[in-house]
Amino acid sequence: MNENELSFLVIGFAIEIHTVLGPGLLESAYKECLFYKLTKEGIYVEKEKAMPLIFEGLKLDIGYRIDLLVENKLVIETKSVDELNDIHLAQTLTYLKLGNYKLGLLMNFNVKRIRDGIKRVVNGL
Repeated sequence: MNENELSFLVIGFAIEIHTVLGPGLLESAYKECLFYKLTKEGIYVEKEKAMPLIFEGLKLDIGYRIDLLVENKLVIETKSVDELNDIHLAQTLTYLKLGNYKLGLLMNFNVKRIRDGIKRVVNGL
């Protein structure tokens, strides 16, 4: 599957999860549910994937972690906040750039309708 197909699948699972659980839980609950649904479908997912920073040839492990990396192609950043802001977008873009990934989904589950909490983030590479 390509990034767009994976994102369509992930958004479908997010809608399903949000319909059952609703808003108001910790982001870790939604992340674990997405991880479960994807792995149940046989999709390869890495949870809390470490993302090192390379500076002048030096690899720095400074704590950056992608919430979910799907099929080594799609970055998923889960949130449960009152509203998404620029720092959340910047965080997702940073992961895309550091890992040279094309597409990410920034997903805020603390909304009435999950579709209102999803942003597609594209790395211009």
